[in-house]
Amino acid sequence: MAAKAKGKESSRQEESQDQDTVARESMAWKFLSLPQISALSEQNIEGVQKKLEEFLNFRQLKTSLKEAVLLDYYVSGFWWAKEMDFTHIQLSGFMTILNFLLENLNTKHMTLEDNIKELGRSMAGIGESHSEKSGGLDFFRVDQAKAIISYLKISLFQHYKLYEYLFHSPREELVIGDENVIELVKPADTLFPAPLEEGISYDIYSSFIALPPASEVETEETNGECHPEGPQPETESLEVDHMAGFTIEDIKSVLGQITNEIIGSLQTEINEKLQIQEEAYTVRIDKLKKS
Repeated sequence: MAAKAKGKESSRQEESQDQDTVARESMAWKFLSLPQISALSEQNIEGVQKKLEEFLNFRQLKTSLKEAVLLDYYVSGFWWAKEMDFTHIQLSGFMTILNFLLENLNTKHMTLEDNIKELGRSMAGIGESHSEKSGGLDFFRVDQAKAIISYLKISLFQHYKLYEYLFHSPREELVIGDENVIELVKPADTLFPAPLEEGISYDIYSSFIALPPASEVETEETNGECHPEGPQPETESLEVDHMAGFTIEDIKSVLGQITNEIIGSLQTEINEKLQIQEEAYTVRIDKLKKS
């Protein structure tokens, strides 16, 4: 019994070696090698993506749409074939099919109909023993071939126009960035902004709010410095308090008069502007009524 078991094991090994030899001469190992397929089979989905990124030498995934699409194409295909429990030879053959059809589209500019015909030629002989029309995929069963066709139908063939656009349509180079011209606000010469049109008049603003320009202040200071060595004691003695002769009541009355004059002039100007606007709206309303 032991001899028979050993004989069966040896015959299986010989058959697998024969299959490997046939596969190497057909569609297997033409895109990914046996060590690469073995390494991919041991990974999860994230590991498969990283390994294929390394095997396919994709270095610009974050900026290249083409590399990102191709990586997704191969990762999705390999993971589907792995869930179908394909052997290493079958995994390699399936990945070769994916690459073969994509290269037909890219380099040979094949139409969808022609590419489907090429797929049919490569799958010829599946399920037949010693077929003369073998396309190099004899290691697949008939049900597996049907599943592969169904997968290609919903993946590559269904989106064939998009892949054609990816390979053969030039795309504009996107410029990430923009130049903007910003106008800076000029530094204010005074502590208060310029008067608005509907605010106070310029005369009141210039008289009571606006400060004199810095050049005028510097000119006055320069003219007042008759002795650059320093102020003389006589000039200090000449400084007089101009408010010494006024009481608080006098100051209040003067400020009250100034306030009333300012408010009165503002009220008059506001009334005039309101009257002008009222007349303008009246003219518009009359025109609308006539129309």
